[in-house]
Amino acid sequence: MAESETLVSFRRVQKTYDGELLVVKDLNLDIRRGEFLTMLGPSGSGKTTSLMMLAGFEVPTQGEIILAGTSLRNTPPHKRDIGVVFQNYALFPHMTVEENIAFPLSVRRLPRDEQRTRVQKALEVVKLDALGSRRPSQLSGGQQQRVALARALVFEPKLVLMDEPLGALDKQLREHMQIEIKHIHENLGLTVVYVTHDQTEALTMSDRIAVFNDGVIQQLDSPQGLYESPCNDFVANFIGENNVLTGTIEGIDGPLCRVRLEDGTLVQARRMVSGAPGSRTNLSLRPEKVDIDPPGAEHPNRLPATVRETIYHGDHMRVRLAVPGNEDFMVKMRYRANRPVPKAGERLFVSFTAQDCLAISPPETARHSA
Repeated sequence: MAESETLVSFRRVQKTYDGELLVVKDLNLDIRRGEFLTMLGPSGSGKTTSLMMLAGFEVPTQGEIILAGTSLRNTPPHKRDIGVVFQNYALFPHMTVEENIAFPLSVRRLPRDEQRTRVQKALEVVKLDALGSRRPSQLSGGQQQRVALARALVFEPKLVLMDEPLGALDKQLREHMQIEIKHIHENLGLTVVYVTHDQTEALTMSDRIAVFNDGVIQQLDSPQGLYESPCNDFVANFIGENNVLTGTIEGIDGPLCRVRLEDGTLVQARRMVSGAPGSRTNLSLRPEKVDIDPPGAEHPNRLPATVRETIYHGDHMRVRLAVPGNEDFMVKMRYRANRPVPKAGERLFVSFTAQDCLAISPPETARHSA
């Protein structure tokens, strides 16, 4: 990546609070100008600490953070030209919506006329231009979130940071606001760094996602890249649903490998780990990538299965199966009124392509998802 495309750089950044345990370990990350980058991971993974160091509310124990070519080492938070949106919105209850949004401008001593112009523009961006005279207590949760966003945008920062900003909203409003924030990002050409533990939110909104665990970025990729080609067990299990089978690599055929499962079944898989023949591996299979076969169908990757239960979800069904090596193997199938529904106790076969079956981390080095 050319230096001109990079807005933020973390260079060998570490953070410890007690001098012993590293919350963030040797973080190296470039954030591109104009992109929506999400830091995703479970609680305690280091994502929020990384965001707080960028905002200036935490100080790196080691390393350097660079914004627009300038080190932030000695720059206090209010001089970093960064907008921040928190989960609790942090609105002033005694101020109107307009006064809340204008607050960053008054701190910067902008002329009153310019403040009014910018506040009105920010209200229009978040579609609250008719509610400027109300106080936060008179607004819904979604409207308060929009005010907090407008306040972060009004002084036209180089960068906007968001720390779990939708965590307090109900599911329907949360999904609506995901799309709204993404549209604002695209329309204004903002650079956004977003922190969440919600995988669906990250997949919906992001240009790239940095998956954190144990203070380390496990994988940095596009949403599709993370979902379709996870680099290890942790990423496969944390991003979406995942079935795991364990076996031994018997041979390698270019990008594919042959894996012998615990019951002796031989399957073909896409090779994501550089294991040699004889080494152990975990196989990752997404529930929607697995087919329940009609009787007598022949497929190269085919396993016997026993139905444990079928769960109706409206637009699809989830079928929980026992297969060799996995008693909780899940298949996601589209619901059709004329399609037979598998019954508990029924014996059948499941199949999948080699391309959809990923040979990833060996079992002894597999990470556990939170």
